[in-house]
Amino acid sequence: MSMTLVVTLVIVAVVLLGAVGIYNKLVTLKNRFENGFAQIAVQLKRRYDLIPNLVETAKAYMKHESGTLEAVIAARNKAVSGLNVAAAAPGAAGAMTGLGQAEGQLMGAMSRLNVVMEAYPELKANQNMMQVSEELTSTENKVAFARQAFNDAVTEYNTYKQTFPPVLLAAMFGHAANATLLEFADSDKIQEAPKVSF
Repeated sequence: MSMTLVVTLVIVAVVLLGAVGIYNKLVTLKNRFENGFAQIAVQLKRRYDLIPNLVETAKAYMKHESGTLEAVIAARNKAVSGLNVAAAAPGAAGAMTGLGQAEGQLMGAMSRLNVVMEAYPELKANQNMMQVSEELTSTENKVAFARQAFNDAVTEYNTYKQTFPPVLLAAMFGHAANATLLEFADSDKIQEAPKVSF
């Protein structure tokens, strides 16, 4: 066996091992951000499940505010739909944008509900309302942490794909498109947990 053939075989082996390493890391990073989105989905579903409880409790006190309550439920339903689309394609630009916009609308509807509730002191003192409020606040914090972890994982994935040599192979391995961060419509407000006070 000639020295040239041995060197060529060693080079080919190193290149193949490098390509396998790049492929494996791309898959690992993609799985990490998809898992990160699954954690967001769990917390958002929990919040979506709490909102009807909030509305039902408020309904007894806020008979003349049915439009506000209906707007909250409509925004919640739109957010559930946005989450379902995003869960099917975590990191996809359209799905992330749609979910972010739906979440922004929901947060706006919840803010309007909170303003209206201020006029009902007996509602704010209701034990069920206080419990739902506490659970919503806790869930909002969990959503914020899960969203940050997801965005960190997406950034790590995108950064790795854009470095050399992965940039040469990423598209060939099915990782052409960058994953998209999840930004809510009002990113400044989501950084701190929304004030849910009753």
